[in-house]
Amino acid sequence: MSSFKLSTSLGRVGAAAAALLAPAIAFAQETAPAAAEAVAAAPVPDKGDTAFMFICTILVLFMLVPGLALFYGGLVRAKNMLSVLMQCTVIGAVVMLIWVVYGYSFAFGGSDSAYWGGTAKLFLSGVSKDTTAATFSTGVVIPEYIFVMFQMTFAAITPALIVGAFAERIKFSAAVLFCALWVTFVYFPVAHMVWDANGLLFKMGALDFAGGTVVHINAGIAGIVGAIMVGKRTGFGKDMMAPHSMTLTMVGASMLWVGWFGFNAGSNLEASGGAMLATVNTFIATAAAIVSWSLVETFTRGKASMLGGASGMVAGLVAVTPAAGIVGPMGAIVLGLIVSPLCYFFVSVVKNKFGYDDTADVFGVHCVGGIFGALATGIFASASLGGIGYAEGVTMGGQFTTQVTAVIITILWCGIGSAILYKIVDVIVGLRVPVEAEREGLDLSSHGEAAYHS
Repeated sequence: MSSFKLSTSLGRVGAAAAALLAPAIAFAQETAPAAAEAVAAAPVPDKGDTAFMFICTILVLFMLVPGLALFYGGLVRAKNMLSVLMQCTVIGAVVMLIWVVYGYSFAFGGSDSAYWGGTAKLFLSGVSKDTTAATFSTGVVIPEYIFVMFQMTFAAITPALIVGAFAERIKFSAAVLFCALWVTFVYFPVAHMVWDANGLLFKMGALDFAGGTVVHINAGIAGIVGAIMVGKRTGFGKDMMAPHSMTLTMVGASMLWVGWFGFNAGSNLEASGGAMLATVNTFIATAAAIVSWSLVETFTRGKASMLGGASGMVAGLVAVTPAAGIVGPMGAIVLGLIVSPLCYFFVSVVKNKFGYDDTADVFGVHCVGGIFGALATGIFASASLGGIGYAEGVTMGGQFTTQVTAVIITILWCGIGSAILYKIVDVIVGLRVPVEAEREGLDLSSHGEAAYHS
């Protein structure tokens, strides 16, 4: 075949092939832009939001170690300093491991249940560097790993808050075992109910921006139940049990305040104006509470104490937690001004009247402050009072009623569940150390170390 005939034949074949493929090529040209648009429509995490959430996560860890550990450590006697540091450290570590094994799934596993998240994400199944978690803004996402870690720090610090209520007399093994059981049967379900879209209280419309119910009421109720069931410290009401280092307590409280910006602002889940509202509220509600507690002490005792200043600091932080991204700055100041006298009354009057031994006033500050903050959020969320406003069709009275319902459900769930778990732990390992060990101090009797050497 001549080169001319060959080229002519190839030309005819090429033309025929082109004619046959034309519809497919046209279809591909039509569908390619649609496919590209579909890919483009998938939300991509913003690096700024991701970096913001990373910083907030580390700040919440800073609240636990060394913040909370030092705050509580300074409040106990010198012979029990290391025991508190050890309890906060180990409880935090144990809960972190529990969180990635089943806690994340139990809280945010995607179940339709109103009470728990299910088992779909056990061992972080399905979570990868490419999966994302939704925020409060449509079309805005963050990497799922950072959401997992941020919520993990919340889960780790909440049970550690409880130990302040029965410090100086509980067995180390009992504290760790109780907290492991408590997060499983109390914290994870409450977190799901409040913060998951399918949760009971979420669907009810309860407002809890960063953990008034989930963290503070929860821990406070577990604390008072524990203080009663573990029993009073040996010599309570007779021996001197003053804090051994207000210096360390102030250092720890200050670390809590710094870390709390991650706690509150990070709960916005993105670096937007909402996070900045939570930040300014965390500043000024806390400042107002410090001033308020100092004034109350001045009028009632004649002197303002550092213990009062630190207590006011934590009380203000607790009260603004559920309200941080919801109320306006002036509302946050009112929260801070009111919460301190309220907590002071429970710490100095109610506690003495009923005689319970809440070592670090977990109930008086965290539970009482958390209840007040949760209820006040329902009021100061009103746009007329500077807040972001209510959902469509919701009134102040309706929202306040919802807040009351959420508080009651949390108290009952935690109170009943905690009492059962304390009893189980008491049967398994026993709650209290022997009297001799308590008198020697838990640092030496439980850990073989001393915080200070003469």
